[in-house]
Amino acid sequence: MGRQDLLVQERLKKLQALKDKGINPYVSKFDVSHTCADIQYKYSDIKPEEFTKDKVRVAGRLMNMRDLGKIAFGVLFDGYNKIQIVFQEGKTPEPARSFLKEFIDSGDIIGVEGIVFRTQRGELSVMVNSIDILTKSLLPLPEKWHGIQDEEEKLRKRYLDILMNPEIKERFVRKGHFWNSMRMFLIARGFVEVETPVLENSAGGASATPFATHHNSLDLEVYLRISMGELWQKKLMVAGYPKTFEIGRQFRNEGMDAEHLQDYSQMEFYWAYANYKDGMELVE
Repeated sequence: MGRQDLLVQERLKKLQALKDKGINPYVSKFDVSHTCADIQYKYSDIKPEEFTKDKVRVAGRLMNMRDLGKIAFGVLFDGYNKIQIVFQEGKTPEPARSFLKEFIDSGDIIGVEGIVFRTQRGELSVMVNSIDILTKSLLPLPEKWHGIQDEEEKLRKRYLDILMNPEIKERFVRKGHFWNSMRMFLIARGFVEVETPVLENSAGGASATPFATHHNSLDLEVYLRISMGELWQKKLMVAGYPKTFEIGRQFRNEGMDAEHLQDYSQMEFYWAYANYKDGMELVE
C-alpha cells in the first residue's frame, strides 16, 4: 500500500469517527461574516501583537497546517484570498484544539470563529475560538511548493491545478473579464446578443470537419456547429435585426494540441448597412 493509500485510509477513519460522534462532515451552510479580503482590508492598520475585540466568522479550504504543539498555524483560502488562522494553548478553547488535532487535515473545508490580531512577525491572523468541519477531504492536496508535475495529470485534473496555482486561477478570471468587456462594448453600440442552435442539420458557415450525432426523437443525423451561428445570424438580419452578435462554444472534429482544442469560445457579429471597412474600424 502506497503512502497516498495510507493517507486516504487515515482520512476515511476520521470521516467515520465524525459520523460516529453525530457530526455531519458535509455541511451545506455556514454563516460567514467576513471574507479573507474583508479581514485584510478592515484590519490592515492593527499593530504587531495587537488584538481586536471583533469576532469574525470565515470559511474556506485549509491549504496547509503547522502544528508546533502548544500553537498551530494554518492557511485558510476562501477561493479568492487567504488568511492565517491560529490555535494557541490558553487562547483557543481546548475543545477547538482537540477537534483540530483529531479530525482536521490539510485540504478540508472548514469554518472558524475567532478574533483578529497581528502576530509578532506582522502576519494578520484569526485566533480561533471555535471550528466547524464543512467538507471532509479524503484525498491529500498536491505537494505545496511544486504542485502537479505531470502534464497529463495537470490537464485531466484541472481543478487541482487551478487550486494550487494562483496564476492559472487568475487566467480564468481574466478570461471572464475579457468576454464581458467585449459583450458590453458591443451592447453599448446597439448590438443585440443572441443564442443560436448548437445542433444543426448541416454544419455550415465554415469549412471544418464537424462532430456528428443522432437525434433520436426526429431520427436525424445532426452536427455540432463549426461556426458561431453564422447562417442563423444572417437569417436574423432577414428577420429585422440590424446588429447581432453571439459568444459561445463551437466544435471542430480535427487535430488538437495544447493551443488548439476540439471546442473553444468564439464571437461573431453581423452588422447591416456596413461594409468591411466599418467592421475593421469596429474591431480596431
